[in-house]
Order: sequence, then C-alpha cells, then structure tokens
Amino acid sequence: MANKIEELKKDIAELEHFEKLATRQKNKDILSIEIRKLTSEVINLEEQYKNQLAVPTNSANPTQSTNRRYEVKLNNYAWDQSNKFVKFYVTLKDVHNIPAENIKCDFTPKNLELKVIDLENKDYVLRLNCLLRLIIPEQSNWKIKTDMVVINAAKKEPENWSHVTEWEKKSSDAKNLKPDLDDKNSDPSDGLMSLMKNMYEKGDDEMKRTIAKAWSESQSKLPQF
Repeated sequence: MANKIEELKKDIAELEHFEKLATRQKNKDILSIEIRKLTSEVINLEEQYKNQLAVPTNSANPTQSTNRRYEVKLNNYAWDQSNKFVKFYVTLKDVHNIPAENIKCDFTPKNLELKVIDLENKDYVLRLNCLLRLIIPEQSNWKIKTDMVVINAAKKEPENWSHVTEWEKKSSDAKNLKPDLDDKNSDPSDGLMSLMKNMYEKGDDEMKRTIAKAWSESQSKLPQF
C-alpha cells in the first residue's frame, strides 16, 4: 500500500506541475478536479495504512491483536430519487448476516452518516456532508437488504437533485467555466483560484484538509528547473 501511495503522490505532483503550465482555463479545471480526486484517494489510503500499522503486536495477548478492527471509509454508492426521497444504495457483501443493531444511520438536515460495525472484522463508514438540499431527519430511514443497505433521505422540498452534495455540483460547474476571451486584461487563472478559495472557505474539515494538502504538496514537490 505504501508503494501505491507514493506513486499517487508522484502523479499528483506531475498534474500540479502541468496545471501551472496550462494556459487554457478548461485544461486547468480538468487538472484541478483530477488532482482533488487523487488527493482524496491518497488521504483515504494513508488513513487505512495508519490503521493497519496501529494494530498492537502485544505477544502476551495475540488474540486481541488479531481481532483489532479498523475503519474503512465508503466512497462508492448508487443513488436515485423520487419526489419524497433521495435513495442511496450501498453494496456490502454479507451485510445482511450481521446483527441489525450493528447498522445505524444518523441524519441531520444537511448530512448523513452510515455506520456498519464489525462486518468481517471491519467497521465501514459512509459520510455525505453538505448535501445539495435539506432533508428531514425524523422522516429518513434505512433498510437492510441482501448484500446491501438502502438509505432513504426524506426531501424537505420535492425538487429534483442534480447532484448529491454541494461540492459535487461545484466541481461540475467548474468544468463549464470558460475564460473571458473579450477581456484582454483578465488572468485565466483568476476564476479557478477564486473557485478554490470559495470551496476552502465554505468547505467542511475534510474539504479544507484536501485543498491544503494539495497546495502544500504542490509547493514542496514541484520539479526545479
């Protein structure tokens, strides 16, 4: 896993170098989105790697060391919607075989968090922060299916969701940003920098950490000429 993390960091450094060299705004946006995606992957892998290293090696109690669970963050899910609910489908093999009390989903008006405890000696967590629209926690629920957990987030308003979270929508909107070709004095990088600053100021802790980490690595790993 350490080798994979190192290779991803090299990919990020190279993409950041290309982003600085790019003159077309569309290319900058594409590179920026790819950098954020790879940076998030690195953060998740580093956390998993740290959890693996944190397993105690106490020879006096080897059974306790073997049974130590670690947390796995879930990033993959399918989703659908109706007028009343946004539905999330989280696939987890054999999730229907563990006790129902090991599965819990917490809702707030703009967030939801699914926890699956002790599935094959692992704790799985799905966190969706800054949902695109408000939900009603007390009317939301979840159901356990064969190899799947279905989350029903009750919409506060019966409007269509174009994306799951605010950040997904902002990333999508960034792809459509174009430089003002009529303004010869405009800097094509201003739009991207303004977008990143806005995402940092309004983002949650994880988003801020991702952006700060990407910026820090770009400064430390940029090739010298």
